[in-house]
Amino acid sequence: MTGRGPNQLSHWRRDRRALIEHRLYWHGSIGLADLMEVMGISRAQASKDLNEYIADHPGHLFYDKSARTYVMGDDFETHYLSIDPSEYLADLAAIARGAAVPNSEWIADVPDILTLSIPARGLPAMFVRNVLMACAQRRNLTIEYQSMSSAQPTTRDIAPHGIAHDGFRWHTRAYCFKDHVFKDFVLSRILNSELAAPTEIDPDLDTDWVETITLQISAHPSLSGNQKRIVELDYGMKDGTAQVVVKKCLLSYNLKRLGLDTAPDTRAPQDQRIVLVNRSEVRVALGRKQT
Repeated sequence: MTGRGPNQLSHWRRDRRALIEHRLYWHGSIGLADLMEVMGISRAQASKDLNEYIADHPGHLFYDKSARTYVMGDDFETHYLSIDPSEYLADLAAIARGAAVPNSEWIADVPDILTLSIPARGLPAMFVRNVLMACAQRRNLTIEYQSMSSAQPTTRDIAPHGIAHDGFRWHTRAYCFKDHVFKDFVLSRILNSELAAPTEIDPDLDTDWVETITLQISAHPSLSGNQKRIVELDYGMKDGTAQVVVKKCLLSYNLKRLGLDTAPDTRAPQDQRIVLVNRSEVRVALGRKQT
């Protein structure tokens, strides 16, 4: 790289150069009007930004006279932007749902997108607020809670210290004074809540929240060679395995999400696709005996 580096530029100039790279990579081209519209700058400033970028990074982009726009050069690489396809797809999905996405105006091409429809969770704003305030202010919380293990709601005193999402539901992670353990409470099952006194519970004592376990996964051994290769690509495996680091308190949710919560012979290999290599270690972490 020649010329000025990212650390030698102001925040606003780095931001405009990040937009240049974003449009070049994901859209294939960028024009003066794009910079002017998105960044709210003059035509002269947009032209200056593009010419300075070309001067600092020769071969990264050039002006295509026939198309009357700037296009990606053979030597293009990013210096002001991190290319993360998973993050980009997540942004596209969020835009399709109508959610607010930072720098959504940078995205020039939004294809038709379908996402799974799931029921909306009943989350009263006040109860969510009380959980968040209890976490932030280190306070106990008295809740009326309907668990699936009892027929009637019960009143519990808890000390929340964090929240988590299992891919379907929101939980608060809290110390339960009734059961004398740290456990998950589904936010939508809180029927009433009231902030209480400051808590003396130390969140660092929640070892399952702090500690991690690595899931080692590989393609199902009964798949064909070609099927195994495509599964390895699907899951980003290297040398036939992928390492998935998860918090212990989210272990059961991760296993269910990956379809690893049952024995690998429960489903056909083409449906199961992956198996857990370190199954014994994981079962110990779940507190189960190996079978």
